Amino acid sequence: MSSEQKPAANPPQDLEIKDAQLIFNRVWRGLENEFGRENLQFPKELILLGGAPGSGKGTNTNFIRKVRGITAEPIVISELLDSPEARKIKEEGGMVGDEEVLRLLLFRLLRSNIRDGTVLDGFPRTKVQVECLKLFYDQMISLRREFSNTPTAHLFRQPTFHIMVLFVDEAESIERQLKRGRESIAHNKEVRESGIGELWEERKTDFDPELARNRYRTFKEKTYDALVSLKQIFHYHFINAQAPIEVVQQNIIRELDYQSSLELDPRTYDSLRAIPLAEDIVQRARQELVKRLDGYQVEHPELLKAVVDFIQEKTMPIIKRYAVSGRATINTEDPLFDQPIALAILIDIFSERGFKASVDIHRQEIPERFDLATGKIETRKKKVYRIMVLFTGSTIRRG
Repeated sequence: MSSEQKPAANPPQDLEIKDAQLIFNRVWRGLENEFGRENLQFPKELILLGGAPGSGKGTNTNFIRKVRGITAEPIVISELLDSPEARKIKEEGGMVGDEEVLRLLLFRLLRSNIRDGTVLDGFPRTKVQVECLKLFYDQMISLRREFSNTPTAHLFRQPTFHIMVLFVDEAESIERQLKRGRESIAHNKEVRESGIGELWEERKTDFDPELARNRYRTFKEKTYDALVSLKQIFHYHFINAQAPIEVVQQNIIRELDYQSSLELDPRTYDSLRAIPLAEDIVQRARQELVKRLDGYQVEHPELLKAVVDFIQEKTMPIIKRYAVSGRATINTEDPLFDQPIALAILIDIFSERGFKASVDIHRQEIPERFDLATGKIETRKKKVYRIMVLFTGSTIRRG
């Protein structure tokens, strides 16, 4: 056979472009053409949730949404890849690679009308997707600057990206995957026999220890490294998911505590930074309270005793009567509290004893004498101190 008659060599199977900048630019131009640049209004907060197989992503997604007050449904990349759009690509012989994943994701973020935030389950998973995520963030910042002095400025908010990784080791991951497989078989058998309920997905990796191990190692070698590479750019949260679910969720709460210096727009933060954080005040509050009470004992011993006597004799009987509700109101005209420091002593004593107290002062003009000749009414000023005391009420066992 001559060289002209030789069959052509098989073309390479992987023709997907791996240049993140090229991929992103192509997707972004498509968004601008379809929606218009002025309508590229994305959610402020994205929590990109990644995790080892069996780490509890599905279990914790709704918990994370609750902690952050996110009402939008999560966007699960595996579901996007099974969407009508993705199936059409595959039916036409195309590949749902990085470019299509990015396109499907950004279109979903725009079309879903998500304003505040959402959880992304399964993105990014590759180095190309990581680079595209960085470019996406940069574009959101650019849009914010571009429209900052327009009537739609409030629609282009300071983006906040969280990278959250739920991690378990290889042995734990394999055990959880296989356990899920056993539970799926038992559940599906019951559904088929009873005709009640919905069938659960049965993954091949949930029945074969070697496949489960390969799935974990793929995560560790590709997805995990991709997520860790974002540690220096975005909020990064590493959660040890091998602990009991209660401990894992407490760790999630702690990791997602609000950080104004990182999440707020820099201009907004500059406006607020003079106000101290509540946690900083609380840390010193007990020491300051002790110092004040000791000061009262040294500088105003008689006044301190008078306030203590008032609390014991006048307020405690009422507080005990309302112990179930955890709320008591005491009205008094005692001239003791005409001294402002006495009110301060009262509130501090309640605070030291574990109560929360506040005082409102109500002033009234009370008629005392009426002059028939002149029609003049003489009055006296009545001052009533309304003391509100809050505390933990009793727990009642019913039934």
